[in-house]
Parts: sequence; structure tokens; C-alpha cells
Amino acid sequence: MALGIGDKVPNFKLPTDGGGQLALADLKGGKTVLYFYPKDDTSGCTQEAKDFTALAKDFAKAKTRIVGVSKDPPKKHDKFKEKYGIPYTLISDEETSLCQAFGIWVQKTLYGRKYMGIERSTFLIDDKGKIRAAWPKVKIAGHAAEVLDAAKQL
Repeated sequence: MALGIGDKVPNFKLPTDGGGQLALADLKGGKTVLYFYPKDDTSGCTQEAKDFTALAKDFAKAKTRIVGVSKDPPKKHDKFKEKYGIPYTLISDEETSLCQAFGIWVQKTLYGRKYMGIERSTFLIDDKGKIRAAWPKVKIAGHAAEVLDAAKQL
């Protein structure tokens, strides 16, 4: 079952780019956009990262932190961030524990082949760790701007 509006974000502590770690406790006290994407350096995921990057200063003005999450290892996140100038943290969820907790680790089908993967989803989390807005099955065009508008209103 996917988490939704009003649910508390489950506790987590996972590795990030740059050899760091990020835990739920690190997000308390401010708003956070937690966006889940399938894979670094693929066309859709790159566009989504560029869109959030382009609006990073506006998110900062809205006192909202951006955090991306995929299954890619931290070293791959490092290369992805460097290649596209991504200014925010990328979490590595290689064991899919956070993806499963959010209910976005799902069965997908591509060319008739079934496999498990991340359903592109975004969550806006308040300063107390509660989900205040959710975007399941994200369509990339205009998404970052839509999330920014919601963050400004929170």
C-alpha cells in the first residue's frame, strides 16, 4: 500500500552522493520534496533532475529542500550530479527499503517483459515528517513547477 497525504514518513537512514548519509531526522524542521525516479542518466530522469535543478533557488526561497531517490549506488549519483550540475542530495536506495515503504516499488511491463521497478512519484513532506501532497505516476513536463507551487502554499 502506498503512503499518501497525512501519513508519517517512515524512519530511514540511507547513503547519499558524496559519501554521506541522510535520515528522516535530518529532514525535520523544514519542508522537503522527496522525489523517486527510476535511474540516473536516462532521458526522463535526467529531464526531471534538470527541471528541479532549474527551480532549486525558488525551492530554497520557499524553504523547501529537494531530495532525489533511486536505486543507483552513491558513486553513480556522484557522476550524475557532476554531469548535470545537480545541487541537491540524491539518496541511494539499493535495497529498495524506502521505495517499498512508500509503496512505489512496483511491477512494471516493458515490451511484454515484467520486472520490478520504481514508479516515478513525488511527495511533499512538512516540517514534522508528514506527507502533505503526493504525485503518483508522475508525468515529467511541468511537474517540478507544480511541486514548487504546492511547496509555496504549505
